[in-house]
Amino acid sequence: MIEIGRTIISRDLFEEHFLCDLQRCKGACCVEGDSGAPLAPGEAEAIERDYDQFSGFLPENHRQEIASQGYSVIDMEGDRVTPLVNNRQCAYSFYDGEGILKCAIEKAFTEGKTTFRKPVSCHLFPVRITSYKRFDAVNYQQLDICKAGRECGRASKLPLYKFLKEPLIRKYGEEWYSQVEAAAGFLDGKR
Repeated sequence: MIEIGRTIISRDLFEEHFLCDLQRCKGACCVEGDSGAPLAPGEAEAIERDYDQFSGFLPENHRQEIASQGYSVIDMEGDRVTPLVNNRQCAYSFYDGEGILKCAIEKAFTEGKTTFRKPVSCHLFPVRITSYKRFDAVNYQQLDICKAGRECGRASKLPLYKFLKEPLIRKYGEEWYSQVEAAAGFLDGKR
């Protein structure tokens, strides 16, 4: 484990390689899991505020589920998360023309219709952050659905922390990430 600021980072972020391969996984992270995507403070409000900007990308049954369940729900563990369709697929996802699950919120963001990109938990996937009173635990969640991403990352020699540079900066800032890079350099020197 590496401690930077108020985070404790798993060494997996430095030692594992990763690069999403959507052609192979088809966006399985939008379907697999025990509940919807965890929402950070303020994200449920951002989704509700910008809903009209991305709802047109959603299938009708997803819009109906959101109307029925709400823009966010509380899961069995008491966490605020995105609603699901059929207790499985994120209500904010849609299939593109290639059969790949995509995020409607992110599509609106890339088209300049919203300033909210998507939940930071989705942006950071396959890393999960658990917040405790005194620190955040930053851990790699190695799942079978991401086997293609691990293979692609190894072939590209792309460490997980580099793959997640943008969302890690979004979550913790540039200065924190520069310390991550320094830690990576130190760890490389020890190998």
